[in-house]
Amino acid sequence: MNNINMNKALIEMQRMAAQAQIQPTKSINITPSEGSPQSFSELLKTAVDSVNEAQTLSGKLKKSFEMGDPKVDLPQVMMASQKAGVAFKGMLEVRNQLMQAYKDVMSMPV
Repeated sequence: MNNINMNKALIEMQRMAAQAQIQPTKSINITPSEGSPQSFSELLKTAVDSVNEAQTLSGKLKKSFEMGDPKVDLPQVMMASQKAGVAFKGMLEVRNQLMQAYKDVMSMPV
């Protein structure tokens, strides 16, 4: 890579970093709200809803980018997609652990 291409790449990376700081993506929040304690089922439902919301947002951003919306840029789409993927993988691991705990409890002698 010659010096001119490296400078262009550096300028583009700096521009993308500045844009990411200006337009932060929505974070996923599964912490319970203040006040009364939540039951396990409510907490699980909140987590599933948060993952669903992240996936829906990612899908909408992808569609907007594909349709040529000038307000949506590629780094924003990629970040939302990665956040949705990580949230889904985390939820999948929780489900697997719950299923394993259920199997363990069911196989216990009475």
